[in-house]
Formats: sequence, structure tokens, C-alpha cells
Amino acid sequence: MVCGIGHAAFNVKDMEKTVAFYENSMGFKKAFEIQRPETGEPWIVYIYAGSGQFVELFYGGTKEIPYQDENIGFSHVCVAVDDIQEAWKKIVETGAPQDIPPKQGVDHNWQCWTRDPDGNRIELMQISEESPQMKFIRNA
Repeated sequence: MVCGIGHAAFNVKDMEKTVAFYENSMGFKKAFEIQRPETGEPWIVYIYAGSGQFVELFYGGTKEIPYQDENIGFSHVCVAVDDIQEAWKKIVETGAPQDIPPKQGVDHNWQCWTRDPDGNRIELMQISEESPQMKFIRNA
């Protein structure tokens, strides 16, 4: 039985820069690293996002694929936050990309948008008590 999403995985170009983004701008914590069993070289870095969830970062990304709305596949990762204004303040203070400042969406949730160093889009969302998501959660 499925009990949740364990991690989102990304290939990254600059591991140090990407780890710094997830730690400093997003407030996550580097959990551990895994080396390639056959060579002992760096392979994967796990970033803890809370609630048993991780961001999995792979070394060696080289080909950038710019996001376009019409692309099939990955669109963005949404990170739940308690306070959208504080989350945005951290994005601004750390110099992370400030794509869309906090605003209330049609689902009544507050959201803002940034990108990690490799251009992966990240939505930060404060769930509203009036949102369809919260109504579903309460009745699930």
C-alpha cells in the first residue's frame, strides 16, 4: 500500500551550489551521501525535506532542458510551508530566483515560486483552511 512520496530526484550540474540552495533557501538539511559501489566516487546526495521525504540529487548532470508549459513530463515540485511570507523572505534573503512573489491562487492557497540552481521549478504553498486540498484531507 502506498503511504506517500519518498523523494523527488534530480540530476545536478553543480552539487555544492545545489545543496547550498536546498539548505539555505529552502531550509532543508543534507542527510547523507552515497558513493558508487564499484568506484567509491560521489554519486548521490540526499536532502531531508521533513515528514519522511527527501530530495535525491545525482552528480553528473550536463544537458539542460529549459522548462516550457507545453513540455510533457515534469512541471514542478511543490513544497508545503507554514508561513508563505516567511518562506518568501528566506528566498529573497538568500538570493534565490524570485519568479513569482506570494499570491493567493484560485484554490485559496497562498503560493510563491522559485527555481533551484539547475532551473527546476519549485512552488512553495501555504494550504488554506478553505482550499479544496484541505477539505479533501479533512474528509479522507
